[in-house]
Amino acid sequence: MHIGKDLVAAAATPLVLGILTEGESYGYAILQRVNTLSNGQLEWSDGMLYPLLHRLERLGQIEAAWGSSPTGRPRKHYRLSSAGVAALAEHRRQWTVVSEALSRVWDDRSPFVPVGA
Repeated sequence: MHIGKDLVAAAATPLVLGILTEGESYGYAILQRVNTLSNGQLEWSDGMLYPLLHRLERLGQIEAAWGSSPTGRPRKHYRLSSAGVAALAEHRRQWTVVSEALSRVWDDRSPFVPVGA
């Protein structure tokens, strides 16, 4: 299944903030966690994730610090800030409203039949 860019973009910030509630992480591990959480349906690229991480860092929602990997290579680690906790709470409120509205509209309709079927 293909998930449209607009929906992927809308879900990106709350997904990353939510993942960081699980603890400090780094880019590749975040990409893997997104893949796992979506059962392989969301396959983000470095080019999508790192600009988002940099933006969240500029907004003060996450903090970053350089550490090292088990091989000794430098690796940037990200963690949720208190502003990020508040931002995630607001995202959750907004997504709950959207999810409930979609559920109502979909549940109130007869089964979907594509046009021309």
